[in-house]
Amino acid sequence: MSQSNIFILLIFILLTFTQSARGKECVCDLKNSDPAFPMNKLMEVETTVLQCIGTITSEKMTDLDRLVLGLQQRIKQLEDNVILLEKEDNGNLYGAVSLRIIELEIAEIQDLLGKLNRTTKDYQHLSLQTAAQLQDMKDAMEELEKFDNMQVVKKDRENQRVKRDLDQCKDELKATAGPPTVPPARCGLGRVVNVAGPRTYSLTVYGASYTFGAWGLDANPAPADKNKYWLVVLSSSNVFGHFVRQYSTLSTLLLGIGPTDIYISSSNPTTNTIQGPNMVMYGNALYYNCYNTYSVCQFNMTTRSVSTVALPNDAGYNSKFPFAHLATTYAYTDMDFATDESGVYVIYATTSNFGNVIISKVETSNPPVLSQTWSTSLHKRTVTNTFMVCGVLYATRYLDKETEEIFYSYDTTTKEERFDLNIKIKKMQANIEFLNYDPRDHLLYVYSDAYILTYELIFQ
Repeated sequence: MSQSNIFILLIFILLTFTQSARGKECVCDLKNSDPAFPMNKLMEVETTVLQCIGTITSEKMTDLDRLVLGLQQRIKQLEDNVILLEKEDNGNLYGAVSLRIIELEIAEIQDLLGKLNRTTKDYQHLSLQTAAQLQDMKDAMEELEKFDNMQVVKKDRENQRVKRDLDQCKDELKATAGPPTVPPARCGLGRVVNVAGPRTYSLTVYGASYTFGAWGLDANPAPADKNKYWLVVLSSSNVFGHFVRQYSTLSTLLLGIGPTDIYISSSNPTTNTIQGPNMVMYGNALYYNCYNTYSVCQFNMTTRSVSTVALPNDAGYNSKFPFAHLATTYAYTDMDFATDESGVYVIYATTSNFGNVIISKVETSNPPVLSQTWSTSLHKRTVTNTFMVCGVLYATRYLDKETEEIFYSYDTTTKEERFDLNIKIKKMQANIEFLNYDPRDHLLYVYSDAYILTYELIFQ
């Protein structure tokens, strides 16, 4: 063996060199001066890992999953029983029995919550214990790594980390390759391609007799009012309304708890009261069709004052250009109001535009004013509802009792019209009297034959 090779080997290990008695044959005895690898220590770490996994997954996680699943099932049963009670309670024996059942179910839910809390506390103790075990294992592995003289494990780990960083960089480059080119990308959502739901489905506290109304969130609320919901039910011949009902949360609205009524006037119908089911709330003001006029009303919920702005004098009102389909006409829906990311719009029709839909932006000053206006080729009587998203008007039509279709769009920036969207909405009732998009949660708020619903919009 050459002296250069022996020198290279001496870099890694200590060598003892002896010459064989057989003459020219050389024999190398390699002796590692490092201490022996502590295999027992590694086996202890592996045993600790297995014990830790077994304790967490087998003994604890199963208990938590069982408790959470049981709690979900009990809450679902409680919801079903409450809905059944609301629908069938005749105020006598049935109601008393049902309430007792609900009381027992609530007690069981409270018991499950207690068990869940105790299990959670056990988890906290287990987490501390596990953290200590993990630290011990980390210290042990760092000690074991010292025996890796060639640093094979360390280099392999570094290579794996570099590879992960490269993969992540590639993914980020792909994700930020450029903004979408499909309109309308102006507010980052893209075009509406589907509707999911309903997410919410409930009869209002007014009951099934009041089939026309509207509801939703304020699309531009004050910080203190961001969770408030409003509800207007047309209580006079399904045409007129003179007050707005507010609830602090969605739960209180669904249960009818603690409403606040704000009156536009003391009687109904009269000057400045609501006509028709189409209205929106924006900036603590309700926008709607003023009674018996072709004007937009703005009702300030704080000052309780009304300001108006008139549409063109050939605009339809009093059911001249209402929403409709072959089977019926939605009375007094000449004006529709919509909110999107940029504010409030009014959708209507005029004789000069041959009864086709016109869109006007409503500036939410006091008094309100009409600003930019767009004319479309969509005849208003072929439509059942409209809404705005990112400056694009969408229109729906009645297909049958189970299905509504978003079939049309008009982009106010490009002025492009499409009649081929073919987006289906699964209905729970036959007719949709009110529909509006809320830019805060991207939901459609619907009033349908006395029921209130929400649907989620799916964007491209």
